[in-house]
Formats: sequence, structure tokens, C-alpha cells
Amino acid sequence: MTVMTTNTELRKRLGRTGIWMPPPERIGVDGPGLACAIEAAGFGSLWVGGGGTGPDAFDGLADLLTGTTKLIVASGIASIWARPAREMRAGAGDLQARFPGRFILGLGVSHEPLVASLGRTYSKPLQTMREYLDEMGDPQSPVMLAALGPKMLELSGTRTNGAHPYFTTPEHTGTARAILGHAPLLIPEQAVVLSGDRAQGLAAGRAYAARYLRLPNYVRNLHRIGFTEADTQADGSDRLIDAIVPHGPAAVAARVKEHLEAGADHVVVQPLDASGEFSPACLHLLAEAVPA
Repeated sequence: MTVMTTNTELRKRLGRTGIWMPPPERIGVDGPGLACAIEAAGFGSLWVGGGGTGPDAFDGLADLLTGTTKLIVASGIASIWARPAREMRAGAGDLQARFPGRFILGLGVSHEPLVASLGRTYSKPLQTMREYLDEMGDPQSPVMLAALGPKMLELSGTRTNGAHPYFTTPEHTGTARAILGHAPLLIPEQAVVLSGDRAQGLAAGRAYAARYLRLPNYVRNLHRIGFTEADTQADGSDRLIDAIVPHGPAAVAARVKEHLEAGADHVVVQPLDASGEFSPACLHLLAEAVPA
């Protein structure tokens, strides 16, 4: 099956919206139960963050797939520094064999501070990703890259099934689609706050954004798409937080629509609670705001 054929099938099965969340064990929730609830609510995919650094990361993804029947589960994103390419290929191939057509291997170069915490040296990320893909070969499952800048976006479109940008805007989605062309998949993450109260929305969005504003790759991308140094200092300007984290059901629905109209195939939504953390309790309200 060619990449183009795979992407055509994935577009049909993914629908318009999915969910992004941290690893279930990290936030103390029942992963398989939540996966079932996400599927029942009509979302087409579940993207699990955390870098996939644990030795049992693929087992955790398998648990989410086992309890569901059609939900597509993805690593969002597995760090290429966490395990050798052939080991990554074997893990992805096993899930593809056990759950045909229901797993996407999301890969990324991560961020220098996180790579250092693994005892590795962050260097030449684009070249390292190219070499990793060469060594991995064909994993027998769809592969997508965490891509923000033009060169990584181009690589994702020519070497994999597409791109999964994180912490971006619909304007970035439009730029990414222009670089990718028509065939590759484009699946951005979108954090949201369901509360319509502006003060609560800004506070939650700011708490969410603060951890990413400490990572140079995200900050450089924000500057690339028009934000200023003042916008990205400390925990972010109101202008930045409004652009990155919409609040209120109507604004959430509008933002997802903007991504889709800008060229996204599928938007994975991350509902946040008042502290800026992933909120399983918001699932049904989110499903009402952004029906699949």
C-alpha cells in the first residue's frame, strides 16, 4: 500500500477531530476506560504525548487499542532519542500487526533540555531525523513527524505520511499545508478551555503555555509566525494566549474550523482544566462543541 493510499484511507477513518492527552499513568487516569469514552464520544483518534521514553510505552498504547474497536491511536510524539530506530520500528510494526490500520507512529526530535535529561546530546536535529528514518526503514505503520519549521515540514511530507504540529495557530497550519502540498496528512494539536470566562480562560491557557515557552523550538516557531519577544516572555502575553488557547465553546468550535479551513485534515484537541492540565471531565462538553 502506498503512502498516498494509506493517507486516503486515514482521512476517511480519522474524521475531523481527535483528542490529545498526556500518558494516562502520568495523570492518574484509567487509560483504556478513557479511550473507550473518547471513541464513544465520536472522536476519531487519541494522541498520547510524553515522548514515549518509558520501556513499556508501546504496551501502554496497546492497552488503549485493545479496549476500543475503531479508534486510531498515535504516539504524539515519540522521541527519536528515546530508543534505537530498529527498536522503534519493531514496536510500531507489532502494533500494526495486532491492530491493522489503527496505529500511527508519531516521531519527533524533541527539545534540547528533554534530550539532555535522557543523557543524550541534542545536535543537528534535521540531519538526525533523516538518518533515523533511514535506519528505521519501513515500520509497516503510518509515520508522522512533529514538524514546525519549513525544513522539518518538508521532510515530513517527502519521507513520511505527514506532519503533527503542536502549540501552533491556524496561520501556521496554512503555512504548513502550503509546504506539504495536498497528499501528506496535516494533524495539528489545539489546546482549549471550555469555560467561557475570559479570566479563567487566560489563566488556564497561561498555565498550559508556560511550560512550552521555556522550550526554544516552540519560541522560535512563534517568532517565525509573527509573535514578538514581548509576546513570548515570561508566561506569554494576552495576545499570544488568546491565539494559542481559545476559551468558551463557541471560540473552541471556531478555532477548530479555522484549522480545517487552513488545510488541516484532522485536529486533535486537548481540553484543559483551570490549572492548564488535561481534563478528562471536559470530554462530553468538548464533544458537543466540536462534533466529529
